[in-house]
Amino acid sequence: QVQLVESGGGLVQAGGSLRLSCEDSGRTFRMNAMGWFRQVAGKERAFVAAINWSGDTTTYADSVKGRFTISRDRAKNTVSLQMNSLKPEDTAVYYCAAHRTPYTFAGLTTNQAYGYWGQGTQVTVSS
Repeated sequence: QVQLVESGGGLVQAGGSLRLSCEDSGRTFRMNAMGWFRQVAGKERAFVAAINWSGDTTTYADSVKGRFTISRDRAKNTVSLQMNSLKPEDTAVYYCAAHRTPYTFAGLTTNQAYGYWGQGTQVTVSS
């Protein structure tokens, strides 16, 4: 029953904004780093952003720095990705993920560091 559930995807015009949310429905990962990844059909899943367990440390892929912001609300048990100035190349399925180990940020940009994944939400940016 432990699940990560994404919401907020959709269709937006280039230059617009979307806010993705991921809920830890089982309240299992409060002490784990959380990440966002994205994937286009036929390509490898790519790192987007990550945040540590306490929410005071974040990191971003170069392609989204200055445009995307990751945050977490420990009271609501959610992690969000605010996406501004969206570009057509941001089009992908976006996944939230929980780090395998509590209280660590090790390997945060790699798929292998994350052991729990949501089902994904589609983001489409029109030109």
